[in-house]
Amino acid sequence: MAKHAQLELDNQLCFPLYAASRAMTRAYLPLLEPFDLTYPQYLTMLAVWSGPEAQTVGELGARLRLDSGTLTPLLKRLEARGLVERHRDPDDERRVLVSATAEGTSLQDELADVPLSLAVRTGLTLEDGIEFRRLLDALLTSLDRHEETPA
Repeated sequence: MAKHAQLELDNQLCFPLYAASRAMTRAYLPLLEPFDLTYPQYLTMLAVWSGPEAQTVGELGARLRLDSGTLTPLLKRLEARGLVERHRDPDDERRVLVSATAEGTSLQDELADVPLSLAVRTGLTLEDGIEFRRLLDALLTSLDRHEETPA
């Protein structure tokens, strides 16, 4: 037993978020396995598809909340599979642009049922799912704001 109630694992906000994140990742495995995609690769493709035709690595990293050291290997694997292409920005050679290839674009149709399949696995109603997403977005906004504010 913890000396202080606030240090009990069951009293932490962070632990169910952590456990749910891990469970969510596991829930995606059987849905993505037929497409030979990992969960981080799937998220990267979602970000590529939902952004402008060509995005910088920095823009993708910001959307995915990943640093370039984590994102670059993901992009290299997706590029090796022929799903994305990386090329220098003709207007600024320092910037690398990422876009979906024809094969990467066609993968959207094959993965179109994944979000609904995952939603069913959560057991949440549509309304609860929407509210949960709203609360998570509010939490992220608050934590981001706190991170930007000097202590």
